[in-house]
Amino acid sequence: MKFTLLTCALALFTLASAHAQTAPPEGFTPLFNGKDLTGWRGGDTFDHRKVLEAPPEIRAGILDKWTKSMLEVNAKTGKPHWTAENGELVNDGFGAYATTEKDYGDFELLVEYKTVPDADSGIYLRGVPQVQIWDATKGDPRKLGQDKGSGGLWNNSPGAPGKDPLVLADKPFGEWNKFRIVMVGARVSVWLNDKLVVDHALLENYYDRKTAVPRKGPIELQTHGGEIRWRNIFLREIGADDANKILASHGGEGFKPVWNGKDFEGWGGPVDQYEIKDGSIVCRPEKGGTIYAKDELTDFVARVEFKLPPGGNNGLAIRYPGEGDTAYAGMCEVQVLDDDAAQYAKLDPRQYCGSIYGQVAAQRGYVRPAGEWNFYEVTVKGPTIRVELNGTVINDADVSKITPEMFMAAHPHPGKDRPSGFFGFAGHSDPVAFRNVLIKKL
Repeated sequence: MKFTLLTCALALFTLASAHAQTAPPEGFTPLFNGKDLTGWRGGDTFDHRKVLEAPPEIRAGILDKWTKSMLEVNAKTGKPHWTAENGELVNDGFGAYATTEKDYGDFELLVEYKTVPDADSGIYLRGVPQVQIWDATKGDPRKLGQDKGSGGLWNNSPGAPGKDPLVLADKPFGEWNKFRIVMVGARVSVWLNDKLVVDHALLENYYDRKTAVPRKGPIELQTHGGEIRWRNIFLREIGADDANKILASHGGEGFKPVWNGKDFEGWGGPVDQYEIKDGSIVCRPEKGGTIYAKDELTDFVARVEFKLPPGGNNGLAIRYPGEGDTAYAGMCEVQVLDDDAAQYAKLDPRQYCGSIYGQVAAQRGYVRPAGEWNFYEVTVKGPTIRVELNGTVINDADVSKITPEMFMAAHPHPGKDRPSGFFGFAGHSDPVAFRNVLIKKL
């Protein structure tokens, strides 16, 4: 009899342990505690930036409405739509979406899920839909790409990278699936059951495709009419240095350094106004001018990291002729600026970081705080300039379409249509630092 009781006790302990949430990997934090919905609120397909912009009382009302929907009791089951059961976050297919109370910037997310036939769900990243989850066994009756499987960035435009998963990686129903999702800027990589299904694709902003996804936002677990269970939801916030390494590790083929890391060999302009410091090119305080790599370029992609002091101001010289003010004599100056500094609060929009100076304004809010390294990738092709800052495209313009009346302060830009020139840095008295200066000729 004692053996039987002991056997039963061990079986119950083993069962309880199987239901218990596993410990998070090093560096990760659990978003779900396995016991209740602490840290979660209700959410919906709604632009997160509009929630933040709403007056406090309006915002509180929106969130309260969603959370009440999330916790509403299902008349058939007698349970709320979202419950915590045996270390699992369970949804019955109805109610508002489970949404983190905290907003996240760059992150790595680990999550396991198990769902049912005909399911349709997903994971919103920074409040933007979505990493798709659905039933890939039914073919594709609605012509939505369902047969390609889960894991794609389903709300991206048709044909866009990441829209469909690279491989079908779903497990049979009744088995747990696991996601690993890495998001840096708008760049998203997804692994489903250890298979790469999205490779560093740009997540489009579903709410306004002309505007980049928010820099920060919540994680949302979507529900669509079928039961879905979630467990082991862990997140690691990614810092600036790690984010830059991730960005640099993708698409690096063809890039070559144009600075040797030790002196100004191969560079022209007032190099005495700059110094080499801690492995970086730094503009000397109260000095400046445009220095440039002595290799004339036509079409190219530049990659460079920069670090701003408080109030720092500099720029990337694009197709610079070797003399004059690159913002006007060159094709343009791509602005490098500490946007959040108080002295810049009332600038023209065409003067902020990532802007084609005096011609085309960049989207704001994506430059990191002063003292952190930023990652620029600038593509120059014909009359077009595409500026990607820290993994987010903040400017994409054709300067041939900029007419004189569109210039800031009506100041002419005689060099904007230059077909070739040099790449460099346009110092403006502040000790802005640059490193890892790479160019790929197109």
